[in-house]
Amino acid sequence: MSFLHRVFVPLFLCIFLLNRSVWSKVELTMNDTLEVYAGDSAKIPCNYVFTDTNKPSFVIIQWFVRSAGNTSRMRIFYSDVTQQIVDNNTDYTGRIEVAGDQNGTQLIIRDVRLSDEREFFCQVNGLAAGNAERRTHLRVFAPPEAPVIEGSVTGISITNEKPSKVASCEARNGFPKPNITWYRNGVPLNTTPGFVNVLILVTRESSGLYSVQSTLEYKVVKEDQDAYFSCEVSFSVPGAIRTVESHSINVTVHYPTTMVELWKESPQGLVKEGDTVELRCQGDGNPPPPFIFNRDLDVDLESRGDVLILSPVTRRDSGLYQCRPLDGDGHSEVRGDVQLTVHYLDTAVVVPKDSEVMLKGEDLTATCNALSSLQTSTVWYKDGRQVGHGNTLHLQDATYQTSGEYVCQVTVPSLPALHTFSSVHIIVQGAPQMVGVEQEVQLEEATGRTVNLSCEALGHPLPSISWSIIGSQSWQEVVSKVSDHMTRSVVSVSVTSDISALCNASNDMGTDVKAFSIKAIPRVTAGTSIYPAEGSGVIIVVIIACLLLLAILGSVLYFLHKKGKMLCGRSGKQEITKEKTAKDEIVVEMKTDTKNEDTVLLKAVNGDKKGPNDQVTDV
Repeated sequence: MSFLHRVFVPLFLCIFLLNRSVWSKVELTMNDTLEVYAGDSAKIPCNYVFTDTNKPSFVIIQWFVRSAGNTSRMRIFYSDVTQQIVDNNTDYTGRIEVAGDQNGTQLIIRDVRLSDEREFFCQVNGLAAGNAERRTHLRVFAPPEAPVIEGSVTGISITNEKPSKVASCEARNGFPKPNITWYRNGVPLNTTPGFVNVLILVTRESSGLYSVQSTLEYKVVKEDQDAYFSCEVSFSVPGAIRTVESHSINVTVHYPTTMVELWKESPQGLVKEGDTVELRCQGDGNPPPPFIFNRDLDVDLESRGDVLILSPVTRRDSGLYQCRPLDGDGHSEVRGDVQLTVHYLDTAVVVPKDSEVMLKGEDLTATCNALSSLQTSTVWYKDGRQVGHGNTLHLQDATYQTSGEYVCQVTVPSLPALHTFSSVHIIVQGAPQMVGVEQEVQLEEATGRTVNLSCEALGHPLPSISWSIIGSQSWQEVVSKVSDHMTRSVVSVSVTSDISALCNASNDMGTDVKAFSIKAIPRVTAGTSIYPAEGSGVIIVVIIACLLLLAILGSVLYFLHKKGKMLCGRSGKQEITKEKTAKDEIVVEMKTDTKNEDTVLLKAVNGDKKGPNDQVTDV
């Protein structure tokens, strides 16, 4: 626009308006405010209507801007029927354009900035038809970044007299300035003197955006150890208010110990001597303090933090154990205690002790006792077999079988790991007693053979055995064995004739005798002996087979005779008889060939032979 145009056109309009006696009206409408996001385009409409029936042929439209708090304003656009001019050297040069028709105009601002939050004036001048002016306040918004919350890295003590810093929350780069609200477990925290205090720090960045930092000071209590704190940032956007909440944090609350508990961590169940015992102490303070252990309020015991280890324990370790927290001055009235009982079982004591000698036929009572802190059970064993139950064992009418070792086992049913053993050796004293029910043994044996005679005698003191043998020229003792309560002797005797042998067992208490009688049987020789020395088994089998065959043949003949079917030259009843003229004789002959094999010949001679004419037939 030329200098003349700038000067004379307004001057002309003023003169014209001053000389006009009647003013026409123009109606101009604009929005009071317009809200847009920074970076978007803003469209500010300005609509006008002339009330005079004669429409003006010449209309001048101008746009002005005024900063907040500033009374002066600056033109940024001019237009008339001949031209449209965007003023140079303004903040809007190159960023605005104006579009319109006969009913209105619209200012378009591209790439809206924070500084564009101003008042924009629309002025319409129809010369003789009238003029009017309206304004729109442009508001610019920039949402802030998500809030960032940081909790106190150190614990907060409930003993602090004033509110302590709990957390800080920051919302950066927002426009207009955002607001921050604090919450505890979802409930808003309002400023309360002495309990809740909020400090706000607002920073205007070089970009024109606002960063807000809020610090929460809060007087914590013990219950805050489980509380969660969060912050919420609220900010304006076109046509609304939005909020964004931070994540929740938990703060560490320090508080003194008000309750202590002491318990046996291990072993589970009852404690016995030799165990390793672990006692653990725990309080409700935070942070957990170190603990001091003692027994029966006596001197302090060495421990590892909150654990006291006793290994290995004895019955002397039984007692009342305490623990207390170690606070600043080393003393505390808060204590925890536990009663420790160490159970025990002493070695079993048997009466009589070690060994006991008793006479045969006597009675004996043995006792077994073991001192224990718990109820016990006692069982007696002999040779692995249970022979009694209870502390007392009764042995009546003792025999040599009563002798032996008796083991007493004492156990604790409620604590099986506790058990003990002891034993007593019982010796039954008396005269010798032969083993076996036969006092006289009779034997038969072929001459020339050797017989072993065995003799076993019980007794205490151990009996000695002697032999008296009559009828044998050759004998010797082949076994002589002595055990705890028995003597055994075996002699080997050569049978040449009938033999009588006596086994004599004796000790200081008496004697006992066992007799043996051996009948010598002559050995069978060829042609003379009816008892062959060798191959007798085969001969017996042959004889039995022959007798069976004769029996079968006799049965067949008898059957045929009964049926009348046996023909001997004539019909009718026939009778067959035999007469024995001599006694049957059986001769056994044994022969030995070069291969040492036995050959047996069996002959039967039945007296004189009779012919068929010697038979007698009844008519």
